[in-house]
Amino acid sequence: MDDHALLREGLREILDAEENFRVVGEAGDSAGAVAMITERRPDVVLLDVEIPGEDVTVTVRRIRERSPNTKVIILSMYDGPRLLRSLLAADISGYLLKSVRRQELLAAVRSAHSGDGRVVLAVSQESLAQAQQPAADLLSPRELEVLELTAQALSNTQIASRLNLTEATVKRHLRNIFGKLDAVSRIDAVNKAVAASLITVRDLPPMPRRLRLERNEDR
Repeated sequence: MDDHALLREGLREILDAEENFRVVGEAGDSAGAVAMITERRPDVVLLDVEIPGEDVTVTVRRIRERSPNTKVIILSMYDGPRLLRSLLAADISGYLLKSVRRQELLAAVRSAHSGDGRVVLAVSQESLAQAQQPAADLLSPRELEVLELTAQALSNTQIASRLNLTEATVKRHLRNIFGKLDAVSRIDAVNKAVAASLITVRDLPPMPRRLRLERNEDR
C-alpha cells in the first residue's frame, strides 16, 4: 500500500513473478488500504510507512482489528528507533528499509505468511538496539523529575523554579521527553510514562486547558 503508483507497479511485478504469490489489491492511502484489506483479507500486506492518511501505527492497528490474520510488513526509508518501537508494539511482522534486495523482500513475505511468529527486521544495528532498549532506561533522572512535575500540572516556569533550572532548559527536557516517548503533548507524555511504569502518579489533578494546549511551547 503506497501512494506512488510506480513503486506499487514495481512491487506487483516482483510479487507476481513468484510462484504461489498473488497480488489481490493495492491502495494509495490508509483509508483505502483498510477498506480493501477488510474486504479481501489478504495473507500479507506491504505497507509504506508514509502512506497518506492516518498515522501508520494507527493504520496498522486498524488492519489488525479488521483482519486479524493479515500479516503487516512495513516498507520505509526511515531507520529510526522510536517509530520502530511503536510499530513493533502494534504487532507488525516485518520492517524493511526500501534499500533491501528483492530476495530479502520475498523472504520477508514468505516468513510472514508462514505464521511462525518471527518478525523480520532489515534496519541498522543501532536502530534495533535502541528500539529494544528497556523502557525504564529511556528517560534520564532529570527528565523523570521534569515529567513528574508536569504530571502535577505545573507550568514550565513553575518547574524551572522548583528544579532551579532555566525555563529554556525545561523546554529542552520536554522536547527530549516527547521524542523518546513518541508523545505529542504533555498529557500524552504523562499517560505514556505512567503506562510504561516510568512514573507513578497518584490523585492526578486534571491538567488545565492552557497546559493541554501548550504543545507548541514545549517543542
